[in-house]
Amino acid sequence: KAPGFALLGEPGRSGDIVLELKTVADVALVGYPSAGKSSLISVLSAAKPKIADYPFTTLVPNLGVVTAGSTVYTIADVPGLIPGASQGRGLGLEFLRHVERCSVLVHVLDTATLESDRDPVSDLDVIEEELRHYGGLDDRPRIVVLNKVDIPDGKDLADMIRPDLEERGYRVLEVSAVARTGLKELSFALADIVAKARAAKPKEEATRIVIRPKAVDDTGFTITQEEDGLFRVRGDKPERWVRQTDFNNDEAVGYLADRLGRLGVEEGLMKAGARAGDGVAIGPEDDAVVFDWEPTMMAGAEMLGRRGEDHRFEAPRPAAQRRKDRQAERDDAAREYDDFEPF
Repeated sequence: KAPGFALLGEPGRSGDIVLELKTVADVALVGYPSAGKSSLISVLSAAKPKIADYPFTTLVPNLGVVTAGSTVYTIADVPGLIPGASQGRGLGLEFLRHVERCSVLVHVLDTATLESDRDPVSDLDVIEEELRHYGGLDDRPRIVVLNKVDIPDGKDLADMIRPDLEERGYRVLEVSAVARTGLKELSFALADIVAKARAAKPKEEATRIVIRPKAVDDTGFTITQEEDGLFRVRGDKPERWVRQTDFNNDEAVGYLADRLGRLGVEEGLMKAGARAGDGVAIGPEDDAVVFDWEPTMMAGAEMLGRRGEDHRFEAPRPAAQRRKDRQAERDDAAREYDDFEPF
């Protein structure tokens, strides 16, 4: 079958969508810039982040995979946390969302900082304040990692502040990413917390998700008579069908009439008091199709016009009729020959 028409496309819709990516990791390393978070990830996993001796070296979260015994977990470096990070200072607000799905937070404290106005305990307090302002992270277990203890001054400072941190309830580990000391204890400690967090999560039963599209444009239609006597048809379906119709094609117009008839528009016009020749508009005032109504009860509504004449839709003639027609054509040809007079 060869179609004689096609429905037109409808006007498209455009919009702006903002997508926020949240890194899915089990462990989040948080701390001041240059505290050694990227260095830790590079020695705990196979990740190769950029490492340098200046702040804000890390501009994107780094993600690594750590294996500790039978436990495999992911660890992420959350860069750019400074005072005011939760309000947008530095890179904090952009990357704080990456800690939302983590099972444990690791405070990486720099015990060898050269800044006179900073110390590891105050750094911890600042980061905790930013996490509190961000919200939703109070229930996550914490571990404090005192980094850079390979430096003599760093080791002395770590021994000095460790009792204070343990009094606050933190588990404290001393490590050195450069000397690779304390890393095994750290990796297994994190694996233990991650395993407990996974075990505590309720098991999700495997369910089969069936998506059933909701019926659209199922709101019917309305018919109102305006002051000038015009009958106006409004409804999602009839208006959409009008937009899809090529009115330069008689068959397409006839198909539209069939659809409107099946929807009940013709019956609705009769009930509304419309008579033959009355004006009918489908759609809003500024964009409507207007026609003179011709009521019909025939199968295949002819509200807007008749179907296009197309031999492909004609019913085949019976064999006897075809033979009769061919004989009539031969008789006509014979008469023309008998009437022929040569010059």
